[in-house]
Amino acid sequence: MLFLCLISNYIMAILSPVVQNLEEPMTIGMSRKSRELAATGINVISLSLGEPDFDTPDFIKEAGVRAIEENYSHYTPVAGFLELREAVCKKFKRDNHLEYRPNQIIVSTGAKQSLANALMALVGPGDEVIIPAPYWVTYFELVKLAGGTPVVLGSSVETDFKVSALDLENAINDKTRVIMFSSPCNPSGSVYSRSELEAWAEVIAPHNNITVLSDEIYELINYTGQHVSFASIPGMYERTLTINGLSKGFAMTGWRLGYMAGPESIIRACDKVQGQFTSGTCSITQRAAIAALEASPGKVQYMVDTFASRRDLMMGLLGEIPGLKLSTPEGAFYLYPDVSAYFGKSHRGKKLNSSLDISMYLLEEGHVATVPGEAFGTPENIRLSFAASEDNLKEAVRRVAKAFANLS
Repeated sequence: MLFLCLISNYIMAILSPVVQNLEEPMTIGMSRKSRELAATGINVISLSLGEPDFDTPDFIKEAGVRAIEENYSHYTPVAGFLELREAVCKKFKRDNHLEYRPNQIIVSTGAKQSLANALMALVGPGDEVIIPAPYWVTYFELVKLAGGTPVVLGSSVETDFKVSALDLENAINDKTRVIMFSSPCNPSGSVYSRSELEAWAEVIAPHNNITVLSDEIYELINYTGQHVSFASIPGMYERTLTINGLSKGFAMTGWRLGYMAGPESIIRACDKVQGQFTSGTCSITQRAAIAALEASPGKVQYMVDTFASRRDLMMGLLGEIPGLKLSTPEGAFYLYPDVSAYFGKSHRGKKLNSSLDISMYLLEEGHVATVPGEAFGTPENIRLSFAASEDNLKEAVRRVAKAFANLS
């Protein structure tokens, strides 16, 4: 035991303070815990990871195979192949009514790297980054890595997990450098309307030192019929970095490709950052991405339709569990119920005081993996992904309902 303590102290002494203060994403942590439990022979239904349960469409896979056969196996430009950046520009014009040039685009190894590049290019010690909650787990930690200070704006199921323009205005000060958000939102599935984003823009417009990071990775998984890019709001084009990618809408999580569009000066800075970390992303993925981006969004509508059906199923099933408060997600593939009615309840003498306690209880006793709201900045909630088969979803909710019923 003394030896282990000495080793632990040694490791802590040699690691940088930045890494010591860095938290593991709870989405990854809960997935790991569920795998460990499953390895003991227990049947665990995991609703913790944000990954489509579809395979990559065949026409995209075929483009990847062609790239291998045509020997696209060498280094690429840091920002990505010109043909790919041109395809990104055409996509923005077709789908978002935004005009970009290839030198305003940079392709990265996933939207996560795009976000990291942007924050490292824009944020330094003493700078503040406003993050509406709930937020994707990585936002908070990326701001810390960049040396900035996260400023979290709270919301709740009663506000449909949205932050008002007044909330935003009250949070802005002379230290604010970035506002970052997602719509459709991970984890809540909330979608900001054009009028809501226009109200935000009125607040942001007078502050010339603020850049908006608009994370639109769930753009295609939208049940409202209309996606609004923040950069399309009058006056916001030069103030916005739009982040997107292929993982969610095209079921290409393992291919690792994200992209970012914005003012050329910031894109150049991001190119400089990326050039020191990864350089260009996988050449094969880039060629396959051209096929994805040039295709009509209708090519993947079958995924959206399936997710919509599952959403309705889950809303109905979870709505029958006493105490849960729900809002209907308008995008993405998550439900984000408020479970605070169960705080203070007990099982076998152990009291559940937080959504982390509840998530662990549902995993250990109900054998369903979820993610606690602490990970997303709203500790009253848990996130359940409905990127799973209907049979698994039905069984998962049955287990959740039974687990909650066993609390006293």
